[in-house]
Amino acid sequence: MGSLTEENYIKSIYALSQVTGEVYVSELARKLEVKLPTVNSMVKRLATKKLVAYAPYKGVRLTERGKKEALSIVRKHRLAELFLVKIMSLGWEEVHDIAEQLEHVNSERFYNRIDEMLNYPKADRHGEPIPDSNGKIQVQKRTSLGDLAEGETAIIAAVAEDEKSFLDHLNAKQLQIGDRITIMKKELFDNSITLKHKSGKKILLTHQVAERIWVEVIIP
Repeated sequence: MGSLTEENYIKSIYALSQVTGEVYVSELARKLEVKLPTVNSMVKRLATKKLVAYAPYKGVRLTERGKKEALSIVRKHRLAELFLVKIMSLGWEEVHDIAEQLEHVNSERFYNRIDEMLNYPKADRHGEPIPDSNGKIQVQKRTSLGDLAEGETAIIAAVAEDEKSFLDHLNAKQLQIGDRITIMKKELFDNSITLKHKSGKKILLTHQVAERIWVEVIIP
């Protein structure tokens, strides 16, 4: 494994590729909040290590070796987050920054032990799939809560971002992964949604929030 900076680049390229497919240097610079010349220099370094394939003015993609490294980092991060929530009893809104540090611990034995302690989980506390020790990852088909129609029922499966402010907002709404919800009403003007929670209470969500929540629709 490379330096901490190299690992952050590899993980960021992987994350962006899940959204846009091909990753451009300008996108990577925005995500990492660094200047273009710095990104170009690092991408070239990763290319010499055969972790990425890159040509000037074209997109960047991970090689098979690079993807394997990225999935290893993702596995460590998501196991760390779940460990901090399940074992250390921290809130899901607290754990991202700590996991950002723990993901760079270079010990497979350490993470295999965490995996065992957590009974080999398939997803982290935010609902994101955890790669296994071989780099295999289970991707489930999910739908944005914002795309559901009135009357549809679903289970909250994941959230699209782990920003503390967003998770604090969900905590205030008392929404968690695994909650069963039903769409009571959708406003035509702004696409805001009124949910009926499994507890029976009604919850109002803006479209901006709803589109960042992934659900598994329950077929009647």
